[in-house]
Amino acid sequence: MTQTDPKLILITLLIELGVAAAVSTSLARAKTFKELLFTSRRTRRQTAALVAMICVPLTLGVWVRVLVPNFLAADLSYETTILLGILVGPLAAMAGGAALALPAMLHHEYLALPVNLLVAAAAGAFRRFASAEDVWSFSPMIDLSIYRWVTRNLRRPSLDRQVLLLLSIATGAFGLSMLSRLYPRRFFELHSGSWWVELLICASSPVVVGIPLKIWNSVRIERKLEEQGRLLLEARLDALQRQINPHFLFNTLNSITSLVRSRPELAREMIVKLGNILRVLLKDREAFVPFSEELMFTDDYLDIEVVRFGEKLKVVKEIAEETLHVVVPGMLLQPLIENSIKHGLEPRISGGTVTLRSRITEDGMLLVEVEDDGVGMDPEWDCASPVSGLIRPGSGIGIRNVRERMGVLYGSLAGVEINSRPGRGTKVSLRMPILDDEAEVWGPVGDAAEQALRLVGDAVRAVTRS
Repeated sequence: MTQTDPKLILITLLIELGVAAAVSTSLARAKTFKELLFTSRRTRRQTAALVAMICVPLTLGVWVRVLVPNFLAADLSYETTILLGILVGPLAAMAGGAALALPAMLHHEYLALPVNLLVAAAAGAFRRFASAEDVWSFSPMIDLSIYRWVTRNLRRPSLDRQVLLLLSIATGAFGLSMLSRLYPRRFFELHSGSWWVELLICASSPVVVGIPLKIWNSVRIERKLEEQGRLLLEARLDALQRQINPHFLFNTLNSITSLVRSRPELAREMIVKLGNILRVLLKDREAFVPFSEELMFTDDYLDIEVVRFGEKLKVVKEIAEETLHVVVPGMLLQPLIENSIKHGLEPRISGGTVTLRSRITEDGMLLVEVEDDGVGMDPEWDCASPVSGLIRPGSGIGIRNVRERMGVLYGSLAGVEINSRPGRGTKVSLRMPILDDEAEVWGPVGDAAEQALRLVGDAVRAVTRS
């Protein structure tokens, strides 16, 4: 098919860029497509699904070009076959190229199939020759790519795979343009008798290939950043969850040493309970555990403290039955109880009582309280109290640990409230949403992910408009 009007060719090239951007943007919004595209090792079924998602809309574009006169921009067979070759591989690209060639062959353009197969083989060979980063960092900005290549090679000559890909795509487009000129009824490709229009035709093909790579690479980078943020958050939560006062371990071992001869059975019991605590700290734990499981861990900790302090320490539990199945952050109560004992009761000669409470509030929240009748803390001091060891307003290590984990996991849905009266005791109240065993809490992480995806969408729409 011959196209001689330069204005119509230029309009067609501009529409081709818009079609490439629109299709790429639409695919980038599909969760299934992103999962398939960024999977490092795909099964045959996954590869077939990925090729189908890319080829189906563009095969329809070839049908449109065949059936609708003067609408040539919908045919991106050459560029799509290259894209499949460098992203998926030669065999998948050949299958996609064959599907793209089907409408053209039904229109008696019999050279479309062998050409697409050759292009797929060449693009697949480049994929094996280049690294994944070379492919993903390919830029549709031709002038910038050539400028970077020239300046880089002036300092240190080397083979630039991105520039090689750019020149290969442009050279292939010129060859197909000449083929279409020789066999206009057997193969379709834009061509022109004007040299500068022909140059633009060849230059547009790398841009059409680069636009999807640029859009999808933006999504790929966002996914990597999101994954790194998730891993960082998990490491941060794990560090907070495993935090335990080394003084507690030291004092417990001293107590065991003193009991080994006088009360060996009690020493053995303390060793078992200390082993249970260390086992929980060392094993991989979920971010959320049932409240009943959290209480079991707390019981081992309190039993050891009761042995250490003797009759000076009393423990009272007022636990509502309906709260036992609710999931809470693991290792949530231990830092609060440790604060109550160490900073509230230990300074008192007569000791005191630690009370644990839990209930469901009228507004459907879980309320957990840790209260002691110890020395309390002075609300007027900005520094650490020499008596209680806490910092106003509850920013000691234990309280800060709990505040940070609650903020990370629940965001603004949860709250930590501290009420203390010097000489009368301290009460720490935790309010959090009620979750069952299957629930997920996104908190600020989900908000950040949603915002990141929104920014990607804005960037994609900007590329489309441009």
